[in-house]
Amino acid sequence: MKPYNYPAAPAHLWRHFYEITQIPRPSRQEAAVRQYVIGQAEQGGHTWRTDEEGNLVIAVAASAGMEGRGTVIIQNHLDMVTVKTADKAHDFSRDPLNLVVEDGWLRADRTTLGADNGVGCAAALALMTDPEVQHPPLELLFTVDEETGLGGALRLDPSLLTGSRMLNLDTEEWEELYVGCTGGGGWEFTRSFATEQLPVAAQQWRLAIKGLAGGHSGIQIHQQLGNAIKLLGQCLHGLEGVQIASLDVGVAHNVIPREGVMEFACPQGVSEHLAARIEQVRQDALGYLPEADGQLAFELQPAVFSAALGAAESAEILDVIAAFPHGVQAYSLALGAELVDLSINLAMARLQQGAFLLESSYRFFNAQQSLPLQHAVLALARAYGLTVKEVVGYPGWQPDMNSPLLAQGCALHENLFGSAPAVKAIHAGLECGILKGKKPDLDILSFGPTIEGAHSPTERLKIDTVKPFWRFLTALLAQM
Repeated sequence: MKPYNYPAAPAHLWRHFYEITQIPRPSRQEAAVRQYVIGQAEQGGHTWRTDEEGNLVIAVAASAGMEGRGTVIIQNHLDMVTVKTADKAHDFSRDPLNLVVEDGWLRADRTTLGADNGVGCAAALALMTDPEVQHPPLELLFTVDEETGLGGALRLDPSLLTGSRMLNLDTEEWEELYVGCTGGGGWEFTRSFATEQLPVAAQQWRLAIKGLAGGHSGIQIHQQLGNAIKLLGQCLHGLEGVQIASLDVGVAHNVIPREGVMEFACPQGVSEHLAARIEQVRQDALGYLPEADGQLAFELQPAVFSAALGAAESAEILDVIAAFPHGVQAYSLALGAELVDLSINLAMARLQQGAFLLESSYRFFNAQQSLPLQHAVLALARAYGLTVKEVVGYPGWQPDMNSPLLAQGCALHENLFGSAPAVKAIHAGLECGILKGKKPDLDILSFGPTIEGAHSPTERLKIDTVKPFWRFLTALLAQM
């Protein structure tokens, strides 16, 4: 149900965004939202085409008098990250989002909002359905499977596109124009362990962590948000006789893990001091974590299970978690802390019936700079007998400060709003680098309204940035 105070203008954009939020669209399940977009195109008499991957391009004819201008590509992705709080009953493959307008922000009730990149999709559709917008010929590109590793863009058939200028609407800070993004890669690490029956005197426990903010593993990695895998491991690392039965932390490679559960057993003598140790870890963490993680909490409860890893093997898992790198690895020499050059996210940890899995991803502007980090991680995997599966990487988008489109955007921003925009590169994996690799002649500019907390249940869209974003987008198209 639409909130009574849902935003009204720009009308076409907000209408499309609401309708998109009512359509489930996890990565690799974009068929329904793609059909919605196709339906909007067919209502307006626009032609469309897709490739084998499911990427969609809608051709929108130029406004009267602008037919002779070059085609502009408007690019967004259809899928969204699907994260919720533990107390929220929500099936992302079936349920619509429950929207809330509060204090000038639009959010969803205890789930991701999907403003990343739904608001960009809505803006692209509004360009097509709002008759007042003046624009050259447009190719509205909607890619799929972006959030699990930019798979749609990687496998895009470039023959779908004819334009040589592209506006990407997938960045998240208004009054900033982006001209570069990181490349990235990642791994899945696995190992099978034997399980054994527990000693008769062993005490069984379930330790849950909650209250961390979580967030985007790229644009928020510099905020030093707490990592649930690291903190759970810290609670038990070095304790004698610990035997881990199960582990379930994290949701996706591009999300900083915020909550999870570990089941374990330990001798009675260790159990006597367990609660005090866990509380000390919590107090220590609150001394250095950011304010966003101020609700950090651990819940220790008795558990019942019949088998677990041996103490030596459990210690190995805790050692891997302790040694595995996480967070910012290098900042820009030119811009310092304003731009992260290299980072890594320890994203997921699973242990079930002896099957152990770790998943991690890294981001870089300079691929060569990432090599020592890659070597260190792979050496760690070898030392602990982990099998490595490399996740398909993707290229970065190297900043072009001489871009004609950038110059045009900067001049327009200053003319419309009386101030120069910040020109930046983003520590996140936009699809721009992949698309430029497929079409090297592309001149690309990326911008968007303000979104906070993307990839977490606290994701929210700042309402009063949407109108100027729309004004800038439509004014830029009118002069292209």
